[in-house]
Amino acid sequence: MYGRGGANMSFGPPQTPEIIKNLMIANGVVYIAQLAGPSVGFDVTRFGVVEPYAVWGRFEIWRIFTYMWLHSPNSILHIAFNMFSLWMFGSALAQLWGDERFLKYYLLCGTGAGFLIASIPSMLGLLGIASSSADIYGHTLGASGAVMGVLLAYSFTWPDRTIMLIFPPIPIKAIWLIPLLFLMEWMSSGSGNISHTGHLAGVLVGWVYLLNEGRTPGAPTPQSLLLKWRRYRMRQKIRSVHRDERRDQNRWRDDDDDPKRFH
Repeated sequence: MYGRGGANMSFGPPQTPEIIKNLMIANGVVYIAQLAGPSVGFDVTRFGVVEPYAVWGRFEIWRIFTYMWLHSPNSILHIAFNMFSLWMFGSALAQLWGDERFLKYYLLCGTGAGFLIASIPSMLGLLGIASSSADIYGHTLGASGAVMGVLLAYSFTWPDRTIMLIFPPIPIKAIWLIPLLFLMEWMSSGSGNISHTGHLAGVLVGWVYLLNEGRTPGAPTPQSLLLKWRRYRMRQKIRSVHRDERRDQNRWRDDDDDPKRFH
C-alpha cells in the first residue's frame, strides 16, 4: 500500500491490534473444530451455516451469527483470504476506532449480512417471486460479509489512499476497492461458490450503520450520490453541446473551403 503521494510504501499494517489478533484466533479455532467435528461425532459446519429454511422454517436463529465464524473445510484459501483481508484493512481501522467500536461494527456487518441471506428468499416469496430450492435450502458460511463491511469502512475513511493489488497487480484508490471487487466477482460468477448476496449485504449493512453513526465523514449519503449523478449528467450534456458546436463549426468551415459551391 502507498500513501497519498505514493511515498512510504509498506506491506500490511505497521501494528496488529489485539482485537484483530483475537478475531483471527477465534476463526482459526473454529476452523480446527470444523475439521475435527466429523471424527468426534459433531458436525460444527452443518450446525452453524446459514440456511434460510432452517432459520425461518425451524427458527434456528443462531445461524445468522454462527455462520460468520465458519469457513469451507475443503479449501484453506477461503479462511486464508478472509483473515488476510481482515488483517490488512481491519488493523488500521481498529487502531483508529478502538477495539470496542471496531468489534461492534464487525459483528453487526456479519450478523446483518446473515439476516439478509436468510430473509431475502422469504421476502421475495411475500412479493410473489418464487425462490429456487438452492436459495431456500442452500448453505452459506464465511466471514466475508463482515470483512466486506470492514473494506467499505476503510475505503470511506481513507478514500484517496492508494492500494497496490496483488491480482491484478494494479494501483487503485481505496474508494474504488469495493466496486472493483464486485466487478471481479461478476466476471467470475460462473466459477466457485461465492455468496454475492452475503457480500452485498455486508456492504449495505455497513454503509447504513456508518451513516447513522455519523462518525465517518467520508461515507457518502444517498443525497450526495444523487447530487454527484446529476452533476455527471450535466457535464455529459455540456460535452454533448460542445461536440455539436465543434461539428457545426467544422461543417461551415468545410463549406467555405469548397470551390464547387454555387451562389
